[in-house]
Amino acid sequence: MYANILLSTDGSDVARKGVNHGIALAKALNAKVTVITVTEPLPVDYGTGLASGWIPSQEEIDSFDAAAKKLAGKILDEARSMAEQVGLTAEVLHVPNAHPATAIIETAKSRGCDLIVMASHGRRGLRKLFLGSQTSEVLVDGSVPVLVVH
Repeated sequence: MYANILLSTDGSDVARKGVNHGIALAKALNAKVTVITVTEPLPVDYGTGLASGWIPSQEEIDSFDAAAKKLAGKILDEARSMAEQVGLTAEVLHVPNAHPATAIIETAKSRGCDLIVMASHGRRGLRKLFLGSQTSEVLVDGSVPVLVVH
């Protein structure tokens, strides 16, 4: 039924459940698995918020990007290990400096994925009690079926 599954994770506990569920599904279907994590760019305030007018230096941007890359590597290594434990090889992908929902949808299309598996919510404060904003966007804007894991 599904031959190429994209698993999305931000490293949170709920996302880990989604990855685990997606891996089990891929194993049962003998499907190809790609795990994606997306890191957003450093937020910059050009004069409209509380830190009005703060523009980071190149050193701050580089430091932020390095930290995001390190975190993404840790998240993807864990997902790869989870897949290997059940005998699957997972391709892993870090998309830096992007809007998560957009990157997930574009990756699913460009890689010919026929299913996206993602958590119902990520790590975002009180909003975690509701369907996550990125999950909602993927459901609304995407053309690939989405399995939401809670």
